This record gives sequence, C-alpha cells and structure tokens, in this order.
Amino acid sequence: MELPDPSVSHDVRVPAAATAVAAAGAIDARKTYGIGDAQVHALDGVTVSFETGKFSAIMGPSGSGKSTLLHCLAGLDTLTSGATFIGDTYLATLDDKKITELRRTKVGFIFQAFNLIPTLTAEENIRLPMMLGGESGDKQWIDHVIDTVGLGDRLKHRPSELSGGQQQRVAVARALASRPQIIFADEPTGNLDSVTGSEILTFMRSAVNDFGQTIVMVTHDPVAASYADRIVFVGDGQVNGEMVEPTTDQVIDHLKHWD
Repeated sequence: MELPDPSVSHDVRVPAAATAVAAAGAIDARKTYGIGDAQVHALDGVTVSFETGKFSAIMGPSGSGKSTLLHCLAGLDTLTSGATFIGDTYLATLDDKKITELRRTKVGFIFQAFNLIPTLTAEENIRLPMMLGGESGDKQWIDHVIDTVGLGDRLKHRPSELSGGQQQRVAVARALASRPQIIFADEPTGNLDSVTGSEILTFMRSAVNDFGQTIVMVTHDPVAASYADRIVFVGDGQVNGEMVEPTTDQVIDHLKHWD
C-alpha cells in the first residue's frame, strides 16, 4: 500500500469538483421526494467525484442523503435534476435496457443484506452476473477471487448453509468476479460482528491495493471508514467536507461535531 504523503493534511476540506476522468461522480445532483410542504431534498446540489483505483467512503448522519447518493451513482435510482456518471458514461443518457447492461457489466454491488439467491449455491451466486449475460467469465480470475476470500470448500453450499460472514464473502466475490469498473458497497459490514467485518474490509482493501479495484462505500462506522483512502462527508443532502488517509480516531473526532 502506498504510504501517506506527509504533506497532505488530514483535516476535513471541501472536495474538488467532479471530472469526467473519475471512476464515478455527480454534478449538481438533486433528488426530491414528495410535493409541496412535504418535500424532502435527499440530495441538494451534490457535486463530487471518486477516483479510479481508490477506496472511497461516504459518511453522514441518518437522513443525510448518503445512501441516496450511492444509489443514484450506481444507477439504482434516478435524480430529479443534475447528472451522475460512471467513467465517461452519463447515466441519464441510457435507456432502461442500457442501464441494466451497464450495471451488469461495469458495476459490482455489495449490500448489508448480502442479497444472495437462496436457491443457488455459493459458486452460482458468485457467477450470477456473468450467467445472466450468457458468459462464463475469466476462470483463472474467478478461481483467484474465490481462493482469496477463502471460499474454496464452500462453493456447493447454499446461503442458508453459510454463516453471515461467509455469505458476505460470497457477495464480495460476486462483485469482483466480472472485474467491474467500480464496486458500490452499502453498509457491507453492518450485519457482521467486528472480527468478520474486519476480515471483509481487509479483503476489500486488498482488492484496491492488489487488484486495482475502485470501491465506493457508504458506512456509519468510523472503523470501517478508516480502511478508505478518502471519506466524503454528507449532511442535509449536501457534501460538506472530506478527509484523506483517515484514521479511526480522526473520524471519531469529526463525528463529534454532528448533531
């Protein structure tokens, strides 16, 4: 892992504007629910970008808009106005068929609830995104991912026969198996004990360091956020700062200022 630059401040600062060379990002993104007095501005003019080959975290209080931002970046939800992009593709330019194809071929997902298909084995769940496209994938790469997450002796087991940590390993392996352009993770360790969560985060960290993967993760956990290269802080539907090369103590100290 690249050592932190001692000249880089760890203080929270305003992030740079999104650029088309980033792995993903948003430009003046706005998402409004409801009408009239009942309107809620989940996103209120967010402009942010996430660098290729880096592990980024998004943090904010409950209702801050962090999960809405992640879902809009990933093409799981649409904006009221503004734009989101993955690489050089602006999601609003895609019809339903093309955005489904983009999510299947360019994007990996890791969720708190694992989202595994209960009737499929671990191996079938891992290969599912490729199976849906009628593809077999890169066997050598998939075998490497399976070996790295330590699932070699669990491939024929169904989710109900696996522990929570093993199920999340399957979900992480599934996200990596097709070598996506970017992986979005929404509270990926939220249902795990601290030891298992640490193992999953360590693997996600190594996916960035060793495989050159790009990960954007929503989390409320300062320990989980400390695995990231950079944290983007969200509050009241807006980006209000960032932290680079964070430590757990620095994140905790920053969170003390939240309401």
